[in-house]
Amino acid sequence: MDILVLGGTRFFGIPMVNELISKGHDITIATRQNARDDFGNKVKRIKVERTDAESMKRAFDGKYYDVVIDKIAYCSYDIKYAMDALAFGKYIYMSTTSVYDPKHFDTKESDFDGIHRTWKWCGRFDAPYEEIKRQAECALWQEYGDKNWLAVRYPFAAGRDDYTQRLRFYVEHVMKEMPMYIDNINDPMGFIRSDEAGAFLAYLVDREATGAVNGSASGTISMREVLAYVEGKTGKKAVLADDGEAAPYNGEPAYSINTEKAERLGFCFSQLRDWIFELIDHYIDDIR
Repeated sequence: MDILVLGGTRFFGIPMVNELISKGHDITIATRQNARDDFGNKVKRIKVERTDAESMKRAFDGKYYDVVIDKIAYCSYDIKYAMDALAFGKYIYMSTTSVYDPKHFDTKESDFDGIHRTWKWCGRFDAPYEEIKRQAECALWQEYGDKNWLAVRYPFAAGRDDYTQRLRFYVEHVMKEMPMYIDNINDPMGFIRSDEAGAFLAYLVDREATGAVNGSASGTISMREVLAYVEGKTGKKAVLADDGEAAPYNGEPAYSINTEKAERLGFCFSQLRDWIFELIDHYIDDIR
């Protein structure tokens, strides 16, 4: 298939593109070309400013793609610019479980109603992250319901390649005994392994699915469990303080993500506890 990837040059976009290449697809990557990639001549490249409607139209005028994977759409205007500029058979939008308001245990795709929710055209800085992502999905549901699209919702992605360093934050603060403020220390949360996040997106290009689909490792873990594990491995003690540095997962409720729809499509996610402690061990070794 002829596949366009908007973004895809960092974090789980890299294993996603590599998986698509391994399957023999014809891949074009569209970015601002500010970041280097290691795909060599295995992909084509287009330079585009994703947030500029005219740049999008110029870049893709006269082109057709079997599948578009949009990893860098954040707001409803981003969706509009894609829909106005692109001709495609299928559009896969990288959404987030942050659209759920709020997340809870066994969160299902139907828990976010993008059809009846009030929405508006908005830019990337017009509201907090979770709200602009909701607005982007609402645009798909309400303005482009006649298009063949799929919104993929992930919780926090974690892996050695995680440039956000969110999980590492907790490990480092314990090991260096730096004060941190955590407002949800006992709340179980969901994660997805970064390479698996890429693999699932690649898996979806030739699957018959529309609407929204969740992706997540099976199981949950709390930050208290993470801290206790690091303490046990290092002999250090977590310093918790109201005036400590705010932790990156603050504000997240206790939740788990239901992935039955993905499983019906034939994809089986890993067990969170089969890999999360190995990742923490990697951070421990790297910080020592």
